Amino acid sequence: MSNPDGLLVDIAAMVESESSNQMPLTVVVPGAVITGRLAPERLWHERVSEVLAASDHLKPFAALFTRPATGDGGAGGEGAASSAARPTHLHLHVARILQGSYGLPHTGGMYRIAIADISSWTVGDLSYSDQ
Repeated sequence: MSNPDGLLVDIAAMVESESSNQMPLTVVVPGAVITGRLAPERLWHERVSEVLAASDHLKPFAALFTRPATGDGGAGGEGAASSAARPTHLHLHVARILQGSYGLPHTGGMYRIAIADISSWTVGDLSYSDQ
């Protein structure tokens, strides 16, 4: 959306302000349908940092997700920079890209999606089959 949906921005702002990670959401972006739960950006960064830190090969990248907020829209928790700032990205966890009747990855992943790139969305997880 070149003009992001105000309701979607309000939902993201509410998730940020309440530190809730229970809001299920499915979004359509160019080339993909992604379903998962919205997470506050700070919590999303913490989880990504933990996963990277646990990997011998990816450990150096963990610091990118733990440094202080820059306020410039980059990694580092811009959501924490100003509680009045309107969210520009959604942060999904236990998220899957829906491909036919399958959800990828099987265990769910961590996705950061620019709200401006979302063409449509719905509250709730879309069902898929792993069989």
